[in-house]
Amino acid sequence: MSTSYDTCRADERAAGITAATSAARRGDLVVLPTESVYGVATDAFSTSGIERLRAAKGRGRELPLPVLVPGPGTVDGLALGLTQAGRDLIAAFWPGGLTVVVRHHASLAWDLGDGQGTVALRMPLHPVALEVLRGTGPLVLTSANRVGLAPPASCPEAQAQLGDAVRIYLDAGISPETVTSSVVDLTDDVPRLLRAGSVALDLLREVCPDLQA
Repeated sequence: MSTSYDTCRADERAAGITAATSAARRGDLVVLPTESVYGVATDAFSTSGIERLRAAKGRGRELPLPVLVPGPGTVDGLALGLTQAGRDLIAAFWPGGLTVVVRHHASLAWDLGDGQGTVALRMPLHPVALEVLRGTGPLVLTSANRVGLAPPASCPEAQAQLGDAVRIYLDAGISPETVTSSVVDLTDDVPRLLRAGSVALDLLREVCPDLQA
């Protein structure tokens, strides 16, 4: 059975964030607002949680799962050999609509899919998501939709697709923006834009002139 909290109401927000934090740390699924569409999340180090997430979405291992972090200070514990260009991009565009693909430490006990030693990291620009992340640490998060259906711009849309597979829904109203994040690959010597998104290419190149598109 799932529970939904209206985070626009002060009397529900704190209770909802506490419930979502506890659920995610147990490996249950939670739906969160981000600066774009709603996402479904769980503890990045919970094997059972990640299996639940894949089952809820109908998604296979061939698509590696991205990870949200609470801040730039978390990155060095996850990423191996982060370049100066990567640090500059993170400093300029986090929190916000930039995802960076980096090599992760081989010792990390997670199973994100067939990423061949890489992980996509992002710090979201939404106060509710950040409050949850501060209590959980890194979360696997992907759009809160079944494969083949549209990513939800509202919590009820997410609930209609995922139902009771999700333990906690945090409703922050309709998302004002549905453009996905820009994705930059930092795994080679020269950074490369993998997906155009909410951070424009010219802005990325102001910080990283060598960025290839």
